[in-house]
Amino acid sequence: MRAKSFLLAAVAAFVVASQPVFGHHGGAAFDQSKTVTFTGTVTEMNFANPHVLVYWDVKDGEAAGANWSGWLTAPNKLARAGWTKRTLNPGDKITVTGVPHKSGQHILQIRKLVGPDGKELPLSENQ
Repeated sequence: MRAKSFLLAAVAAFVVASQPVFGHHGGAAFDQSKTVTFTGTVTEMNFANPHVLVYWDVKDGEAAGANWSGWLTAPNKLARAGWTKRTLNPGDKITVTGVPHKSGQHILQIRKLVGPDGKELPLSENQ
């Protein structure tokens, strides 16, 4: 009986500990049928797991005055593509293209990012 209780407790612990893995959503939260592009000024970049996040203020167009955030891949993948935690800095002018969040929140899954020097930044080690 003790072995059975131990096994049940071990399985329960595994299930609870695995929830973040089961909860990973990939691109399901984003409307893959739409693509939008914004030019703005970086306010922050979080170079941390599980996804690098970029935040920027949009100055012109329909989204003027809005602060947006964008998801990139994991920092280790971007590091292999040449990124560092200083690749983008507050004040940098960028152009971001991506697919918007289905909820309408100002969040993109970034597909293309043009840096402050006007050159497209690699978003994977294979670019």
